[in-house]
Amino acid sequence: MLARKLIINQSIQSLCRNMLKLNIQQQTNRTAAFLLSNSSSRRPKRLCSTIVPALGNRYFSTPSATKSLMEFFDDSKNWIENEVKVGRAWKLDELRIKSNKELHQLWYILLKERNMLLTMEHECNDQMELFPSPERLDKVKISMNNLETVVRERNKAYHLLETGETGERPQRLISNCLGLRHIYRSSEHVLPPYMNVKWIKSRSIGYGGKAVRKFLLLYREKLYNEKRKAKNRARNEVMMLLRRNPNIDRNILHSKYPNVNIDKLVSDDKTRGHYLPKIEG
Repeated sequence: MLARKLIINQSIQSLCRNMLKLNIQQQTNRTAAFLLSNSSSRRPKRLCSTIVPALGNRYFSTPSATKSLMEFFDDSKNWIENEVKVGRAWKLDELRIKSNKELHQLWYILLKERNMLLTMEHECNDQMELFPSPERLDKVKISMNNLETVVRERNKAYHLLETGETGERPQRLISNCLGLRHIYRSSEHVLPPYMNVKWIKSRSIGYGGKAVRKFLLLYREKLYNEKRKAKNRARNEVMMLLRRNPNIDRNILHSKYPNVNIDKLVSDDKTRGHYLPKIEG
C-alpha cells in the first residue's frame, strides 16, 4: 500500500510539472507570435529615458520606464556626495505658458522626484548620515505648489466662462469654540443640514464664558503688540536710511515701506546725520 501511494504521488508531481512546462511554452509562443505580427506597425517600448518637448528648443527628460525599487533611490553616484548640483524651482510665469499635457507630465515627474527624495532622506536618517542638498525637497515642493496654482487658475477661468462661477468650494468665516475666526470650506453630505442632527450639534458650539473672554483679550493684545512692533521697526529702518543717505530716492522708500509716513520723518530731528551742512556763499 505504501509503495502504491508513493507511485501515485510521483505520477501526480510529474504530471503537474509537465503541465506547467506546457503552459509556459504556450505563453512564450503566443507572445513571440504577437510581437512578430505587430513588429511592422508598432515600435517596441524602450527601457530608457525619453525626451519630451517643452517649449520650442527647451526640453525636459522623463525617467526611465523600468519598474524596480531602485527608482525610489537617487543615483548611486550621489550617495557619497555632500552636495548635489540641481536647478531652481519652476516659476509661475514658466508654468503658465505650458499646455495641460505638459503640466500633467511635469506633475508626475515632480511627484516621483519627491518620493525619491523622501526615501533618501529617511534612509540617511536611519544610517545617521548627512542627506546631500536637502534644499531639493523645498524646490520640488515650491514647483508643485506653483503647478497647482496654475491649474487652479485655469479651472477658475474655464468655469467662469462656462457657468459664471469659479467652481471652487464655497467658503465662509466662522468662529470656533475659542472665538477665533477661520475659513470653513463647505463639503457635500448625504443628508441635508436640517436633517443631519450630528452635523448640527458639531457646528452649533458657541463660545463664551470668563475664560474665553480673557483668552480673546490677551490674544488681541498679542496681535496688536506684534503689529505695533513691526510698524516701529519699519519706521526705525527708514530713519536710519535717511540718516545715512540724505539724498535717497523717496519713491523707492514709499514702495518698500508703504505704511511709513516718510514726508513726516524727513523733518524729524532723529533723521539728521552727524555732519555740518554745507553753507554756500
